[in-house]
Amino acid sequence: MTVYRCEDSLESVFTAIYLAYEEKRDHMDTCISLTKDPILFAEDVYVMPDQEKMNKVMRSLYRIFGEKDYMSLCMALASQDMGKAQAVYRTVVNGLSARCEAGHLFDNLSNDEVHRAFALARGVGREIGHLREFIRFEELKNGLLCAKINPKNNVIGFLMPHFSDRLPQENFMICDEQRGIFAIHPAGQQWYLFYGGEQELELSFALSAEEQEYQELFRYFCHKIAIEERKNLKLQQGMLPLRYRKNMTEFLHNK
Repeated sequence: MTVYRCEDSLESVFTAIYLAYEEKRDHMDTCISLTKDPILFAEDVYVMPDQEKMNKVMRSLYRIFGEKDYMSLCMALASQDMGKAQAVYRTVVNGLSARCEAGHLFDNLSNDEVHRAFALARGVGREIGHLREFIRFEELKNGLLCAKINPKNNVIGFLMPHFSDRLPQENFMICDEQRGIFAIHPAGQQWYLFYGGEQELELSFALSAEEQEYQELFRYFCHKIAIEERKNLKLQQGMLPLRYRKNMTEFLHNK
C-alpha cells in the first residue's frame, strides 16, 4: 500500500491526488492520510504542497464534475474529520472511473467513501449557513467592523465571499479564534487571509463608544420583546445551538 502523508490543507490533499494519478498508483491500494498513524507494510510518501499541481486538479474537478460538486469536495476538505482526505480521494476516483457527469458525483451513496464525503460536505454547508445568519459584526475604535467566530470546521474562506459581496465598501474582518485565522476585507478591495495571533496583527478589539451604546440598546430590545409565558428553551436551542451564542451580541453581557 502507498500512503501519501499530507498537511491538513486543500493544497496538500489536491497535490496528493495529482501525484497518485501522475505516478499511476493502484487507487484501491493507495491512501491519503492527514495523520502520522503508522500502517504496516505501507510505503509512506510525504507530500510537499504544490500550487501548480493543486491548480491543475482544481480546474479538472471543476470542469468534469461542475461547480456544485467541486464546491462540495472543497467543503468536505474543510471538515474537522481527519478521514476527509481519503473520502474525497476515493470519491474523485469513483467519479472519474464511472465517468460521472456534472452534478452526479455523489449519486453513488452506497459507496462508503462517497457517502462519507457527502455527509462531511453537508455538515460543513450547514455550519456555513448557520454562521451567515448568526454572525455579529462589532465596530472597533478604529472604525473596523469585526466579527469573531468559533466554528467546528474551517469555514472562514466560505463565509468571506458572502460578506464581501454584501459589504463591498466596508473595512471588515472575521476572526476564527479557534484556528488563529483572520479574514480581512479592505474597503473596495479583494479580501485575504492572515494566519497568526492578535499580537502579530497588532489589533485591539476595543469597541467604539457608539458600538457599546447600540449593543446595550439591542440587548434591551431583545429582552423587552420576549414573552415570558411563551419561552421554549428546548426549541430555542434547537434553532440556535448554544455554541454560537458566545459571539452573539444579544447573549453577551456588557463588555
